[in-house]
Amino acid sequence: MTVYLRSLETAVPPTILVQPEARAVFAAQPGLTRLGSRLVNTCFDSAAIDTRHTAVEELTADSQAENPQFFDPATGLVLSPSTKTRNGIFATEATKLFIEAAQKALDACPGVEARDITHLITVSCTGFFNPGPDYKIVRAVGLNPAVQRYHLGFMGCYAAFPALRAAKSFCEADPEATVLVVCAELCSLHVRTSNDPDTIMGSALFADGAAAAIITARDIPGEAPLLRLDHFETVLTPVGEDSMAWNIGDEGFEMVLGNYVPHIIDDHIIGALEPLLSRDGSLQGLPYREIEHWGIHPGGRSILDKVQSRLELSDEQLVPARETLRNFGNMSSATVLFVLKHILELPAADDAADDGWAGPGAERICSMAFGPGLTVETALFTRVAAPRPAADPRQEPAAEPAAEPAEPAQSVAVRV
Repeated sequence: MTVYLRSLETAVPPTILVQPEARAVFAAQPGLTRLGSRLVNTCFDSAAIDTRHTAVEELTADSQAENPQFFDPATGLVLSPSTKTRNGIFATEATKLFIEAAQKALDACPGVEARDITHLITVSCTGFFNPGPDYKIVRAVGLNPAVQRYHLGFMGCYAAFPALRAAKSFCEADPEATVLVVCAELCSLHVRTSNDPDTIMGSALFADGAAAAIITARDIPGEAPLLRLDHFETVLTPVGEDSMAWNIGDEGFEMVLGNYVPHIIDDHIIGALEPLLSRDGSLQGLPYREIEHWGIHPGGRSILDKVQSRLELSDEQLVPARETLRNFGNMSSATVLFVLKHILELPAADDAADDGWAGPGAERICSMAFGPGLTVETALFTRVAAPRPAADPRQEPAAEPAAEPAEPAQSVAVRV
């Protein structure tokens, strides 16, 4: 049975972190050692990030918060609230992103109504609450209250792939199944100042965002699918268990992101791809750069550099990953879906193949994401339809008509 992705949409909170301005504030914190200050400047400047989005509106020089918890613009101090405080904000702000992304995915697939969704899978590793985001989505967008609900929690940056794989399995088991997958992460809730290199790297890389997809094997008249979900594989590298981790501390979640991670990926990426590519005889022995598209999770600039070098990919094949990193940072599980959306919005290649299943214009996509363990999740997709017009995930959703005119929305350039 052939399973397709029918829509893929993204959402980000409106507050923007401008990388050089964030760097200046973190480098000026009074508790930093000389080495810590140098690490802040190096990590922020070498991250290949221009902007990130945050759900913490307080992270702005214009903040009028009476009792600041994350950043005090009067003193320039980055504060360190408790995990409880951070998680309370997650419950409120993540709900907004989960619902926005889910609604956008439904709106982008006119052939699927909210009541057609049979399974809902939510994903996040940056907070917890219950009733959780699955419940909130059901109530907010009008899903059937009897919809089967699943939450993948605390898996990390690769978790979108287990969610898509589960969606594919549901559809293969039930030809009438229609699955809504929603990933939302508020990584910026856990940013804080420190001399610890891992913490500094996390402050330079991580951001907030959400993405949602509709998966089904149903034939929807008049609606062309976007992607065929071909194969998924999971590989654990023989080393790296201590090099990437995500722990719960008293003042937020604590990232372990050792500087050896890019080297581990460099050493093991070819072996990690082997089980996936062996599933398709047409790809065995083919040079990696002959696969049209590469949807790589941009865990960091150095990780992308290692993957590109080891697989001998072209600069053009890395554009979706590098542009996602540049404009949005690392949004954990949602990030690779942003990369796939970028690929879907590229113009179709003139020489794209007809593979029989997907029809004329089919283009293969090899995708991968990395996370604690060190875990490498890989996926093979086929792009099967012409792209829809690109939509900026930073664009606010259209508001319902109001009885009284509302104040116009203003863009916020953050100076944290």
